Amino acid sequence: MKLKLTLFITSLFCFQITKAQEGQSLTKKVYTTKFINEAPEIDGEINDAVWKGLDWGGDFTQKAPTEGIAPTYQTKFKIGYDDKYLYIAIRAFDDEPEKIERRLSRRDGFAGDRVNVLIDSYHDKRTAFVFTTTAAGVKGEEIVTRNGNNWDASWNPIWYTNAVIDDKGWTAEMKIPFSQLRFGKAKEQVWGLNIIRQFFREQERSLWQRIPNNVAGFVSEAGELHGLIDLKSQKQLEIQPFTVLQYDSYEKEGNNPFRDGSDFKINGGLDAKIGVTNDLTLDLTINPDFGQVEADPGAIALDGFQIFFNEQRPFFVENKNIFDFRFANGPDNVFYSRRIGRSPQTNPDKADGEYADVPINTTIIGAAKFSGKTRDGWSIGVLESVTSSEYAEIDNNGARRKELVEPLTNYFVARAQKDFNERNSYVGGIFTATNRDLKGLNSLRKAAYTGGVDFRHEWDDRNYFIQGDFVASHVVGSKESIEATQRSLTHLFQRVDASHVEVDPNRTSLTGTGGRVFGGKRGGGNWRYWGGLNWRSPELELNDIGFLRQADEIRQFANVRYLWQNPTKIYREANVRMGVSTSFDFEGNYNRIQYTLRGNINWINNWWTELEFGHKPRIFINTFLRGGPRWRYSEENFAVLFFGSDRSKKLSFRAGTVQSVTKQDNFAFRRYVVGLNYQPFDALSASLETTFNENPNKTQYVTQVDYNGGKRYILGNIDQQTWATTLRLNYSINPNLSIQYYGQPFISRGRYSDFNFVNNSIAEDLNERVTWYNNNQITTQLDSDNAVEKYFIDENLDNANDYEFENPDFSVVQFRSNLVVRWEYIPGSELFFVWSQGRAAGADPRESLSRGLQNQILNEPLENTFLIKATYRFVR
Repeated sequence: MKLKLTLFITSLFCFQITKAQEGQSLTKKVYTTKFINEAPEIDGEINDAVWKGLDWGGDFTQKAPTEGIAPTYQTKFKIGYDDKYLYIAIRAFDDEPEKIERRLSRRDGFAGDRVNVLIDSYHDKRTAFVFTTTAAGVKGEEIVTRNGNNWDASWNPIWYTNAVIDDKGWTAEMKIPFSQLRFGKAKEQVWGLNIIRQFFREQERSLWQRIPNNVAGFVSEAGELHGLIDLKSQKQLEIQPFTVLQYDSYEKEGNNPFRDGSDFKINGGLDAKIGVTNDLTLDLTINPDFGQVEADPGAIALDGFQIFFNEQRPFFVENKNIFDFRFANGPDNVFYSRRIGRSPQTNPDKADGEYADVPINTTIIGAAKFSGKTRDGWSIGVLESVTSSEYAEIDNNGARRKELVEPLTNYFVARAQKDFNERNSYVGGIFTATNRDLKGLNSLRKAAYTGGVDFRHEWDDRNYFIQGDFVASHVVGSKESIEATQRSLTHLFQRVDASHVEVDPNRTSLTGTGGRVFGGKRGGGNWRYWGGLNWRSPELELNDIGFLRQADEIRQFANVRYLWQNPTKIYREANVRMGVSTSFDFEGNYNRIQYTLRGNINWINNWWTELEFGHKPRIFINTFLRGGPRWRYSEENFAVLFFGSDRSKKLSFRAGTVQSVTKQDNFAFRRYVVGLNYQPFDALSASLETTFNENPNKTQYVTQVDYNGGKRYILGNIDQQTWATTLRLNYSINPNLSIQYYGQPFISRGRYSDFNFVNNSIAEDLNERVTWYNNNQITTQLDSDNAVEKYFIDENLDNANDYEFENPDFSVVQFRSNLVVRWEYIPGSELFFVWSQGRAAGADPRESLSRGLQNQILNEPLENTFLIKATYRFVR
């Protein structure tokens, strides 16, 4: 199979290289700006006298739906500058101004008619700053990386904009401080420039610098901005102190002195941003407030693996692209910033009758981040953070003691990349270090270090690429902590049928490697393809400051894609993609192969459809039995269908389903999703999404017990159902004052029956794989509510219980909501009023989903948090 896949990838490369269509070579447009002596008023109206001395740029070309033709309405612009600011005026023509979509939203809402100004001030042809103004005057900003493959809206610089509608269409003005951009030293600056207009009601996009559909890049294809003479370095200096007042109310919990019904906290801190050079910035934070407007979504994982959540804290979000180092499939990354400030990793040792107050998160004493990109192609990022020792306070009838649950920890990350070969190539590296002052917490690792290198090379007008990443890890600690690492679900060195790994209780360190090599064709013509492999060795460990779900895997993959890029009478654009992937472990076990066929189409009326089919003829899982032998799942087939209406309308919807079936009904997965978006008027938008999952499985892992000198791996037939609804509301009084609401009830319930145990874990036939208990072998113990509490097994029918296990039925209920009033009273300074409600509890699994939600959310008091946060940004 390895040889066949390799030959397939090689043949595909050779065929496409010889048959590839050549990309279109277009002349770069140039706009030459001028120095101005008088600043225009940023009111959206282009009537200041200073604009008259500047030339118009224009002649936009449609990008979508029909690339290369004239847009429905033209757009033109002017650009000027003085010692500190770049000024941009935009005229967007529209013969029906009454139909212009002037939708209000929060910052970065990107709703309605809008223009984007893309500035590649590095002129590295891979990275750009994008400033967006809507017809309603709402601002938005993004940092674009990887030559247009990644758009990050988390960046929030200080700048000024406004827009107005008139009888010719609408106009906008922008005032962008040079301190918010990054550029090098030169007598005359040359920057990449493109201006993009979204004509919303027709879902039409047009560009100043035409970019054909068959070219590989986006930033690299921008036009140029000339005329910036003798720009002075504008070293950024921003200081932002904040104050937070927080009041929590909740139901009093019996005699628990730590849960007496309410808490009040006052907190404060400081964030600072210092421009070391015009390219590089130092970010500092002292006692930061890392509150989030939206809580993490509800989730439950029966496979035992950790769940990946996106970073939402501003300090870590900004410039996160510089620190990113993905080296495998999925979310695996050398740096996962949510490890910093994580929940304490140990629990206090308390006796019956004792109460404990355990911190929810570790306190970040301080953090500093030095990051940026120089004009000569260096991307640099250095992060240093210290989290404090965290103690649980334990009460025993009034007597108090403290117990360490998280040690003082230092986190360090250094990242660098260098562009060369006319920005067509880069090489880079990363180093991370985690060091803990354990103070007796020997269950945690003492230190962890990772290092990695990466490269990418593009050629033939960036149509072809090859990329590689390599990472090595080294963790050290006590025998106890390293043995726990070996036995963790990520590694499972104790697997009974593995000959290439084994638990060594005397080890005090582990060293592993991982990486990937892949390449292909990403532009030119209608064909795209890519393929490669990645690996994670058994001893690779990244979870001190990175994210690693599973080690001990080698994965190969190949994909080919065809695009229909020109609209017809039926569709605007479409594509289809085929892929194959296989995986092995480091012992050489052939664990999985998967074939997929997927496609999506954007219909001529702006409705859309996505469809996918998959076939998994071979599925072996090393981790399923938690240290037991490899487990075989039955052959699986799945289908995915999602479709939706025109997103530009006031009311739009999306709906879809995922359906998975297997041989012998081993397991199934059924998901149903319905979402609605509604904007009844410009200031109010609402979205509602409901998801319902069914996941029946005849062989869901339950537990393992000792029996006859060995292990019994006990499974059960689970009927799992999960339901979640997410509601978002946004009311914008003006672009700087908004009210937002987020709410999500979540419930997941699992009921077990027909228990069985593993007989031959790799048998193809399900009936040979497991043996079901009969009614004479299993008895139950009931609790006071007449619910099953325990199961007792008399496997050999000698009227004596051989082993027992707890009832695994569960029902988890969670509700999270936030009501936030946000007022940016001056640019960069904000005032927040927040009301949060929530509850997380267990329900009776015998109840229906609706009854479980009603009993735990509607019929029980919720926890409330009232918070006021004020920030003020001093800018020089």
